[in-house]
Amino acid sequence: MRRILLYFFVGVLYMFNSCDEEKTKRVFNDDLILVKGGTFINKESNLYQKNAHVKDFYLSKNEVTQKEWVEIMGNNPSRFKGDSLPVEMVSWYDCVEFCIRKSIKRGLLPYYKIYKDSIDKFNTSEFDKIKWLVKKNPKANGYRLPTEIEWEYASGGGQLSENYSYSGSNNINEIAWYWRNSGNTILTQNWDYNFLEKNQCRTHLVCTKQPNELGLYDMTGNVREWCDDWYEDDQIVPGQFRSQRGGGWIGVEEHCKTNDRGYFEANGVGPDQGFRISRNKV
Repeated sequence: MRRILLYFFVGVLYMFNSCDEEKTKRVFNDDLILVKGGTFINKESNLYQKNAHVKDFYLSKNEVTQKEWVEIMGNNPSRFKGDSLPVEMVSWYDCVEFCIRKSIKRGLLPYYKIYKDSIDKFNTSEFDKIKWLVKKNPKANGYRLPTEIEWEYASGGGQLSENYSYSGSNNINEIAWYWRNSGNTILTQNWDYNFLEKNQCRTHLVCTKQPNELGLYDMTGNVREWCDDWYEDDQIVPGQFRSQRGGGWIGVEEHCKTNDRGYFEANGVGPDQGFRISRNKV
């Protein structure tokens, strides 16, 4: 009898532990996909054969939706309204605040901390009048923006890459909403924003095109995505712009490629500008 009771209590304990583990997995992963790290094997990448290495990290399978944004932030700044549309008209600072609030709500240690009463002296942008000081905790398990290198690695398929120019295909129409197909009809003329307006080009529901090799949706097209780091190249020194990737529904084919780099002032917003979240694997 004692042995039967012992087995019973052990079984109950196992059941509760399993439920707790499953609950933790759901809360912590939160529809994020584990991106296994490594070197760049996508031959289209800027970092192919450059000895660049990415650590394992989590990345959301889709761009942050307006429903997700409203649940955390309590407002909807988007031009094109819809629960399952990506949120847009959000600045880099807005995205950082979202990551902080979502981390706290999920019981995670925030990756970012904003000092709104302090000026970031590293920020030299003449157009960014906010210049809040943002500090990071690299060991935190909270939500953050992906770095530009992480974004390019994941967009290009990571260790499952099949060397596509766009995220998941060489046929952009299979995987992206971009300037030619994001409106009422397919545009065939040269790019002109007047044509996009007349054609009612816009964002579309997330996850309605094919995903890439890792199961990530809309890395190409729909909205441009903010990255964590400062943008820099041979002409632009860090401290002026934050990095962006993905092209967006306004973007031409070239700017939608996984290796194309974009940038904007941290306080800038636009109707083709959103983000997705990531987390450290800790």
